[in-house]
Amino acid sequence: MSVQEWEQTRRQLHFGQRFAGRVVQVPRPGTIGVFVFIGLVVGGFVDALLLPDDATQWPTVGTESEFEVWWVDERPQIRLKPVDSRYLREDFTEWLSRWRPGWPEEHGLPVLAIDSPPTAPGAVD
Repeated sequence: MSVQEWEQTRRQLHFGQRFAGRVVQVPRPGTIGVFVFIGLVVGGFVDALLLPDDATQWPTVGTESEFEVWWVDERPQIRLKPVDSRYLREDFTEWLSRWRPGWPEEHGLPVLAIDSPPTAPGAVD
């Protein structure tokens, strides 16, 4: 994917935008996160910070579910948040209020409207 193609794709994305996706890879369960195919030329990724502490509760390869655009930066990858609460960290509401309190207001905003998310401890870059 060229830089121009990625920029064009980014301009079309909005925070909270939903995609049906299928988990395609779970490298090092419990450590990194899961890769998700969402039907675009660029892949999706759910960071371990958003997933349950117990990796056996993570969605497995082949799991189909709904995901929201959580973050997008210059890397050609869409950071996703599971919509299904079974696949979210147990304390997501509390964690969200601490590390990304503006999330509800960000819904619907173009991903290019916000410079950078707050960095939560243990975030994978």
